[in-house]
Amino acid sequence: MGFLDSIFALFTGGNDPDASKKKRLRQIVKDLTQNKYSKFYRTKTGELDGPFAKFFYDVYKIISPAQIFLQNAAKSDQLKQITVEAFLDKEARALKERLSAESIEERGKTTPVKDMAESVKRDLSAFAAGFDNVQISRIDTCYNSIISLVRFVSFDFFFIIKKFDSNLSERNFTYQPKFKTVKALDLSEEIKDFMEYSAAVEAEQDWKAPLAVLKLYKDGMDVVNHEHWGRLIRLLRDVSRSRILELIVQHNAKDPLWQSVPKASDERVADSYLDAKKAEIEKILTKIQNDKRSAQIEQLARTIFGSAEVERLLNYTAKANELFQKKNFDGFTKVAGLNYLKAFLLDYFKKEIKELCDLFLIRGQWTSNVLAQSMSDAFHGIMGLIDKISALDDALGEKGEHGSRLKQALIKVDRDKGQGRYIRLILKTVNNSAQEMINAAASGLITIGKNFKVLLEDMPKKPAELIMNWKELEGASEQPLGRRMADDYKRMYYFVQLLQFFAGPVEEET
Repeated sequence: MGFLDSIFALFTGGNDPDASKKKRLRQIVKDLTQNKYSKFYRTKTGELDGPFAKFFYDVYKIISPAQIFLQNAAKSDQLKQITVEAFLDKEARALKERLSAESIEERGKTTPVKDMAESVKRDLSAFAAGFDNVQISRIDTCYNSIISLVRFVSFDFFFIIKKFDSNLSERNFTYQPKFKTVKALDLSEEIKDFMEYSAAVEAEQDWKAPLAVLKLYKDGMDVVNHEHWGRLIRLLRDVSRSRILELIVQHNAKDPLWQSVPKASDERVADSYLDAKKAEIEKILTKIQNDKRSAQIEQLARTIFGSAEVERLLNYTAKANELFQKKNFDGFTKVAGLNYLKAFLLDYFKKEIKELCDLFLIRGQWTSNVLAQSMSDAFHGIMGLIDKISALDDALGEKGEHGSRLKQALIKVDRDKGQGRYIRLILKTVNNSAQEMINAAASGLITIGKNFKVLLEDMPKKPAELIMNWKELEGASEQPLGRRMADDYKRMYYFVQLLQFFAGPVEEET
């Protein structure tokens, strides 16, 4: 370093960080004293003065009503919805109406579920297509401006101004405050918070749309006077550009490099709204489908059994599932189907249908053993299911193979998570067995039903083509054989329709 450089360093502080910091702090003091809002702060004592308190008091008077109106607004899903829907055009509003639960349910009354679901999905696609990038940006910008406003007005202004006059009472503007000085150190964090929140509302933006949405949100009431809000925004911008608050914090903290970080909202409500709308419609469609399914099942059950309430199982039941569901297990998933199956087998198949099958298979003289064999195989397969269902149900009793194991595992599962895998394995085994029996019954009854149908067609033929001794079989039946066959065929037909609601794939091994 040369001689002249050394002399220069004595005056400038050179590369000495402390000297540089002191120089910056001196500049801050100079900026404070020359600032437009210099009366906010006393640099010699580090105190905030009356004009500072009055600034916050004036802001508080403007936003005070909004503090009440906008409580919990930042968490309101309704506000998000209102914001998005405020930007919908006439066509989009019409589509939204068609996508309401009431409209969809009304369509479901007169339109097949599949056709109705396709129509609804087309409407949903058209509705979503209206949300292009420009529209989404407008919606999100508006909502984030609203949230910035909500956060700003929710700031605790009263806490600050009460520090200057302890006689102030909240939202009482008839009282004339007498502000004293307050140590800036006592309000340093509050000033920082205020700068973060105010920066988000002072930025150049159009407040017409956000304030209009808030008016909709509050049922036609303005949350803040538009003229006063405009004047407040201009004041906030002026104070911000003066850097007075930033300088106060820097001087008080002896940190010339400190800067405020704005707290701006950046939510994407348009996308969230569309996702929620899609989920809502999917839920509505599922409910309609389930309701129709339940209604069809109930109608078929009444036709077959004379009542929708049919209970034949003792342990594989919906009531038993309550205990599993409390422990977050699916439980017995084939209860309804297996219960209907056992009722049908005991009430009809084991008696009436068995009598007819025995009559045809034992006494009937068939021209072709192929048809008789297929009927015989199906018949014996279904008869075997009666014992299998009873065995499965008994195994789930307290003394049964599965029932005792499940009971013990459920007791231990809270403290031994390994029991959970054991419970799921047993449930999977039992449910798969139930599903296999339902599928087998549906397949077997279809075969027997087809045989009954061709036999009904063969019976009046002269000469008969399938059974040669129809007259003998008719004589062996206490009631008209043709009517019995027709009634049993009809009952099997309806029951197969019922089983179709419960037939399905067996869960694969894992």
